[in-house]
Amino acid sequence: MCISGCPLLHWPMDLEGASTQWDDIQRKLGNLPPKPPAFKPPPFTPASDPDTLPKDKDWLDSKTQDELEDLEDDLDDDRFLLEYRKKRLAEMQEAAKVLRFGSVVPISGSDFIREVSQAPSDVWVVVILYKEGIPECELLLQSIEELAVRYSATKFVKIISTDCIPNYPDRNLPTLLVYNNGAVKGNYVGLRSFGRRCTPEGVALVLCQSDPVLNDGQGRDAESREAVIEGVRKRFIEKVVLDHEENDDDSSSD
Repeated sequence: MCISGCPLLHWPMDLEGASTQWDDIQRKLGNLPPKPPAFKPPPFTPASDPDTLPKDKDWLDSKTQDELEDLEDDLDDDRFLLEYRKKRLAEMQEAAKVLRFGSVVPISGSDFIREVSQAPSDVWVVVILYKEGIPECELLLQSIEELAVRYSATKFVKIISTDCIPNYPDRNLPTLLVYNNGAVKGNYVGLRSFGRRCTPEGVALVLCQSDPVLNDGQGRDAESREAVIEGVRKRFIEKVVLDHEENDDDSSSD
């Protein structure tokens, strides 16, 4: 009871505590702003469990060599995945056998037989004969250094010309020699051997004209070698097109 004797009015509350019936009436009359939406927590999403992920080809491709070696017992019931695991392991082990160089190594005359002539039979060796202070040698070395990084399974070495061949004339510099299995496979004398402009793409194209000299270390089969050669041709064409477009832009600006 209130003081005047009138019974108290008890309006039932919203279970979520958002409003009362009186508030709802006032909202209908426009005396209160609209009722805010009731709070709802976001749905619960459990963290993914690696053990529950589907075991398929993509799942195996994401594994490292050590992880694949530990999976043999887990795949006993799935012949396909077990065979695929063996295939992936074989590919990784084969790739690990590929010698990787990645830079142009300076050698002396006494190193030549060991570093070049006695290199493994499956390794191509590119030798640049040069001398300090000759601009043409510096230009070719820049291209060779870039190719050495790009094709890290091909061995690149540089040697002072007269350390390799006594009295070798400076007019023949720079000279590139290509070796494989202890034999000379290519001999390129002077910068003119690589076109009017010496670029990494142009040098790569010349080196791969007749033999798969360049190797990026991604594989040893014929398909991998052909992919490298096709990539060399593509890079060269893209470079020629880009240079042509830049020349056109320069002409237009003039």
